[in-house]
Amino acid sequence: MVGFRQGLLKQIVGDLAFVDSSPFGKLLDSCIRTKSARDARRVHARVIKTQFSSEVFIQNRLIDAYGKCGSFDDARKVFDKMPERNTFSWNCIITAFMKLGFVDEALQSFRSMPEPDQCSWNSMVSGFAQHGRFEEALEYFVNMHGEDFVLNEYTFGSALSACAGLRELKMGVQIHGFIAKSCYSSDVYMGSALIDMYSKCGNVASAQRVFDCMSVRNVVSWNSLITCYEQNGPASEAVQVFVRMMDCGFKPDELTLASMVSACASLSAVKEGQQIHACVMKCDKYRNDVVLGNALVDMYAKCNRINEARRVFDGMPIRNVVSETSMVSGYAKAASVEVARSLFTKMMERNVVSWNALIAGYTQNGENEEALGLFLLLKRESVWPTHYTFANLLNACASLVDLQLGKQAHSHILKHGFQFQVGEEPDIFVGNSLIDMYMKCGSIEDGCQVFRNMLERDHVSWNAMIVGHAQNGYGTEALEIFRKMLVSGEQPDHVTMIGVLCACSHAGLVEEGRKFFYTMNEEHGVVPLKDHYTCMVDLLGRAGCLDEAKNLIEVMPMQPDAVIWGSLLAACKVHRNINLGKYVAEKLLAIEPRNSGPYVLLSNMYAELGRWSDVVRVRKLMRQRGVVKQPGCSWIEIQGHLNVFLVKDKRHCQKNEIYCLLNLLTEQMKRHGYVQDAGDYESYEEQAESQLTSFFEMEMSEDVAVL
Repeated sequence: MVGFRQGLLKQIVGDLAFVDSSPFGKLLDSCIRTKSARDARRVHARVIKTQFSSEVFIQNRLIDAYGKCGSFDDARKVFDKMPERNTFSWNCIITAFMKLGFVDEALQSFRSMPEPDQCSWNSMVSGFAQHGRFEEALEYFVNMHGEDFVLNEYTFGSALSACAGLRELKMGVQIHGFIAKSCYSSDVYMGSALIDMYSKCGNVASAQRVFDCMSVRNVVSWNSLITCYEQNGPASEAVQVFVRMMDCGFKPDELTLASMVSACASLSAVKEGQQIHACVMKCDKYRNDVVLGNALVDMYAKCNRINEARRVFDGMPIRNVVSETSMVSGYAKAASVEVARSLFTKMMERNVVSWNALIAGYTQNGENEEALGLFLLLKRESVWPTHYTFANLLNACASLVDLQLGKQAHSHILKHGFQFQVGEEPDIFVGNSLIDMYMKCGSIEDGCQVFRNMLERDHVSWNAMIVGHAQNGYGTEALEIFRKMLVSGEQPDHVTMIGVLCACSHAGLVEEGRKFFYTMNEEHGVVPLKDHYTCMVDLLGRAGCLDEAKNLIEVMPMQPDAVIWGSLLAACKVHRNINLGKYVAEKLLAIEPRNSGPYVLLSNMYAELGRWSDVVRVRKLMRQRGVVKQPGCSWIEIQGHLNVFLVKDKRHCQKNEIYCLLNLLTEQMKRHGYVQDAGDYESYEEQAESQLTSFFEMEMSEDVAVL
């Protein structure tokens, strides 16, 4: 084929006795098809030696050929040297500029045109849209209409693309109105473009209506609707649309299959994902497709099938940073962070998404110090962090309850200019993470300051404030924030109501808590979940309403877990209700027989009442069942040095001074009426140990006397 083309080139170029320039035009078409700027220059060199060297037609064709072959300088030189130009000349150079990414030069040429035509305007609208300058695309679309030029399918398609890029639903609806009144209302490509626009603007219902009204559909139409549901939800509907597409006889392409794999990943539908995988493997065209391979690796990783993900990954002939990042994320999610780190280290190319995947993996697996260390390494390698990076960093600081590190992270966030608002690249969740971090570190005022300075807030922002105040003991303030949330028009969700019930519990507002709990479904559309029942049991238990709490557990629409029974058992200890405590402990041990908590609580309740034989019985039961109580642990950081303490710990270098001061404080507290709390398992054990020893000695003395 190449030899034939070269022969044709020599034959035509060698013969200069042409009647007109059309043979040169045909030869330039051949250069465009092969994208050969070199051959275009050879044709140009021959044109210069003919009588057609100044002909507008052939010069326009040369500009067009150079532009489509990627030779900007040659196209510009031909245009600049033209002694005479027509509208097509200007359109050719504008199209060349736009194709090669020289948008400002195209704009300058357009403004210099004596008389732009429909093609000129379309080139501008299309070029702006293709290069992400969506506002200008819509501006020129409006101006084109104002100049009374006819809007065609290319104009509408580019304008809809710009609306999708800007998430400009209002303008998109207006353009839809124009299309509905035009001859393109039934055009299949217009229908697909409208579905895509509504999808990217988040209006799923309108996308579905457009699809339903289409008299003719193609694979692009079906793909647009599948992608709409896959990206906006519900993902299960994407699967249903795919099934209907197959039933209608349409054959899926690589985009269809990639969207379906992503939908299966969102649904954790590994069985359906495997079926799509089988379809991919049966088709030679798609078997080695990188995009599909990446989607399959991501799907298996998100479905916790890390071995299958690795098999797909190892079988890919070509991999890229997306493939490797999906594997890093998958291993991190599967708690194999060492393998994830090893794979990350071996990556030839890393982007910020790769860094974010590993940092998130460390935070999700509780290795927060490693997450902080990786962030510092990211900064040293001059990788520009994103809002996801900082959200994970703040989660690590919150988990470590390290306020100093949290404030340093906050300063980095301010330097990067985050505004905490909703938009094309929303960063509002960084502000929410900041509030959460400050609240968990006990710095209420700093959290409130972040909340006040946020340009926009969502329900998560309000939830972080309500839950944060409630967990720090500011129940009344939390309820006041909840009232302000309702006034702002933000709708509460199940997390909001957990915070509200927790606030009532800490503030001792039993009646208010009952009211919120029993009206949350009716007033806010929030059906009580297990967490809400747990909060309510805690509220009633703190108030001493033990029977009511027990009855509430027994009428729950879901099976009570160890947390809810544990909350009631703790309340039984506080209010010294040994009979109910024994009943609750039995329920709790039936769920978690290896948990030492119920044994210790029950033992301490018996000890409070001086029932030492029951204490012995409970402890003996623990030994028989092999239940070991984990020692309590606490730590404090002083001047950058971490001090860790275990129960009865004698290893600290300042143990003598510490225990001396502790005994002194205990004596002072007792003189002021302090009574040891039996719920404090560790400290109470020391007090009970001597009495338990005396009980053993007394029983042994009685045995000796009998003998």
